[in-house]
Amino acid sequence: MPPPTVNGAQDEVASPSSADARPWQPAGYLFAHFTGEHQADGERVRFALCDGPRMDRWKQLDGITPLAPADGGARDPFLIRAADGNGFHLIATDLYIHGGDNWERAIAHGSRSLLVWHSTDLSHWDGPRRVEVMPEQAGCVWAPEAVWDPDRAEYLVFWASTVYPQDDPEHARPSYHRMFRATTKDFRTFSAPQVWLDTGYPVIDSTVVEDEGWFYRFTKDERLPGTPGAPDAKFVFVERSRTLDSPHYEPVTQGVGRGVDGRPGLAHAEGPIVLPAPEGGGWLLLLDEFLGRGYVPFHADRLDSSVWLPAADSAGCAVPRGLRHGSMLALTAAECAGLRELAPAEV
Repeated sequence: MPPPTVNGAQDEVASPSSADARPWQPAGYLFAHFTGEHQADGERVRFALCDGPRMDRWKQLDGITPLAPADGGARDPFLIRAADGNGFHLIATDLYIHGGDNWERAIAHGSRSLLVWHSTDLSHWDGPRRVEVMPEQAGCVWAPEAVWDPDRAEYLVFWASTVYPQDDPEHARPSYHRMFRATTKDFRTFSAPQVWLDTGYPVIDSTVVEDEGWFYRFTKDERLPGTPGAPDAKFVFVERSRTLDSPHYEPVTQGVGRGVDGRPGLAHAEGPIVLPAPEGGGWLLLLDEFLGRGYVPFHADRLDSSVWLPAADSAGCAVPRGLRHGSMLALTAAECAGLRELAPAEV
């Protein structure tokens, strides 16, 4: 039986990606992120390297040219290993909002495509390719992620979209984000999208991790603060299912990122990243406090915990300020060595 995987990396051996993130000891981590629409060049994918097993020292990989289409921006990047062992895929939101600040237009008349890159070494990236995954009735495609499903030998790809009736071609009526899913074997051809999570109110930024036969889904409640009946608006809720692509996950907890037991929390949270804590000490949940501190780590002993608390310094995780919604890939020692020379300075 092979060693367990974390975001698809095995000890010294590249392996197929899956949602299985049972603890092992990575040699380091690669963080794909963007920096924000407040900067003209902030909506491009950048990379930071943690060259060690504890997530406490990071260096910006200035040797990798920031990634974005020539005519737009790239946000919410997600890294995954190719299932055939031939490199890595990167997918991202096709959106450039700087200077316009027109979020309503981005929601109703945005891109219906994913941005896709591929790399064999994590430093040189081919792309981007725009791959349309939603029909004309959709208003946008946000924050895509992917999981390798070994039972079906294909990737499950999921994202948030608004949708409008066919008799509303101008997308003028109210809509809300819900999660869609599709499958692919090559990130070129995708199955028809299907609704994966529809709560009747806006949700975005799902991520999935597997442990002990359960798939845990972390998702942001995108309702506005003050919405009646929505005390956990702009925070994260957790569900689980025995089946990855099931439209019916059972609730685990909600309001993740808020203050708990007198301990301060975040002002709001999005872009969840879940991975085993260094040295086998439970689980870390990184939450992006957008317009605030950026990524802040939370900790729980188990994924089915009802409470996630801000991680103490001893948890061994300190993400640099300014890194916006992204993803983290566990690395082998060989992969760390290949990226080390591209990191001139700590961040």
